[in-house]
Amino acid sequence: MNEHVASYLAGPCINTPIYPSSTSQPNSSNMSSARRLLLLAGAAAAIALLLSATAPVAGAEDDGYSYIPGSPRGPQNWGSLKPEWATCSSGKMQSPINLGLLDLTLAPGLGNLNYTYKNANASVVNRGHDIMVRFDGDAGSLKINGTAYQLRQMHWHTPSEHTIDGRRYDMELHMVHLNAQNQAAVIGILYTIGTTPDEFLQKMEPYIIAISNQEGKEKMVVGGADPNVAKGKDTVYYRYMGSFTTPPCTEGVIWTVVRKVHTVSLSQITLLKAAVLMGNENNARPLQDVNNREIDLFFPLPLINN
Repeated sequence: MNEHVASYLAGPCINTPIYPSSTSQPNSSNMSSARRLLLLAGAAAAIALLLSATAPVAGAEDDGYSYIPGSPRGPQNWGSLKPEWATCSSGKMQSPINLGLLDLTLAPGLGNLNYTYKNANASVVNRGHDIMVRFDGDAGSLKINGTAYQLRQMHWHTPSEHTIDGRRYDMELHMVHLNAQNQAAVIGILYTIGTTPDEFLQKMEPYIIAISNQEGKEKMVVGGADPNVAKGKDTVYYRYMGSFTTPPCTEGVIWTVVRKVHTVSLSQITLLKAAVLMGNENNARPLQDVNNREIDLFFPLPLINN
């Protein structure tokens, strides 16, 4: 492996949160910091009160599957809960996985990520097990080997599902794309808690607060949502073949995990955890076996050649 590439992977960048500086200056359409903090604090307190009430609260067990460790409907049992979920247990190309330095193959031929995103009508949806941004308009696409995959939705997992050299991060965003044959390609973006909030999530906060703890509830995003704000301009990425990380765990998913780690605020993580149904606060599927799959790593050519 090129020594510069190895140095980059093993160096301080793994532990250093990196995010475009523009996120520190939200535009005028965002809430003021003071109002946002008050709103978040009020929402967290209200949700905590609901969760601590003596009346039963609908939770993960009612959704068909659970993230609760040791639960009969937990991740270790997903494959036996329904016949159509059998792949969760029997599949050999399951996700998430650890992206380990020793397992990587340098693949400069993959090329830069070829995507064209744009602001589109969207709704924020509480699916019980996660919070999703569903694009109701054309949000653009990702091209892989000449095939266009349309961006359909984005959702968050806390903590991250993929790990890098065994390190799990505080959050992971999944950007889910489908082609004309309904085959999937997902971009995963990792986050660590820092002082700078995530700009895209910041815009979604009032809508998440409005649907907190209400499975099936959704709110239309005023002015639409711009995927470019979430994606950033990252160039280094991992690529492998895997699956969806929730039942039915369908395989054949093209995974692209961005190497750069973004930042998210603690209050934003807290909001996402409080908004889902009880038992889904830590909605990350355990790591799956790599099973000798090829994990490619793309670096821009100048970095490899220097």
